[in-house]
Amino acid sequence: MPNSLMNLENSKSPISEAYRTLRTNIQFVSANSGVKKIMITSACPEEGKSFVVSNLAVCMAQSGKSVLVVDADLRKPTQHKLFEVENGEGLSVALMEVVAQKPDFKGYIRETAVPGVRVITAGPIPPNPAELLSSKSLKYLIGVLSEQFDVILFDTPPILAVTDAAILAQEVDGVVLVLTSSKVTKEQAKRAKELLDQVGAKILGAVLNKVKIKANEYYYDYH
Repeated sequence: MPNSLMNLENSKSPISEAYRTLRTNIQFVSANSGVKKIMITSACPEEGKSFVVSNLAVCMAQSGKSVLVVDADLRKPTQHKLFEVENGEGLSVALMEVVAQKPDFKGYIRETAVPGVRVITAGPIPPNPAELLSSKSLKYLIGVLSEQFDVILFDTPPILAVTDAAILAQEVDGVVLVLTSSKVTKEQAKRAKELLDQVGAKILGAVLNKVKIKANEYYYDYH
């Protein structure tokens, strides 16, 4: 398993428990609404949203689901590094291929070292990410992939930085907003929510990331 995902191997660690809680909360919210296409974004850069995507994917796969991670951050892609796979032909190429034909996208889906988790990397960085994501090609791609996997997690750029996340939010079933403790301001968090509300996104919840908690404040023994 890639080093960036090693923390999930320790099932009793605080971070493992945190991701299981996140997984459970998402499953609870989506129990009656059929949420399977989930976008994860942040308010600002460097808030850890890509790390949340990859580790949540592993956690969901551990519960027996088939999971696809789509790196829709066509400006600063990260998932190929986290899962240690090649970033050759990825999402950017796949979206352009739809114009010429109707592929099944199998050639763009990469196996990972994690059982149950596959990845579509971002591919070469295009000159027009927002325009590419707003094309009809994206809707077609999501429709095809939704029939092949139990859960699809989309990693997008920060919503306050560019319009990409707002565009994709309209095509998914729900959005998770990652916010960094002691970094993102209340105004930035409120603005991020406002932008998602403006496009009619269904906000499943928020993840407060990088919270400093002492070990003796978190752990307890259950007998």
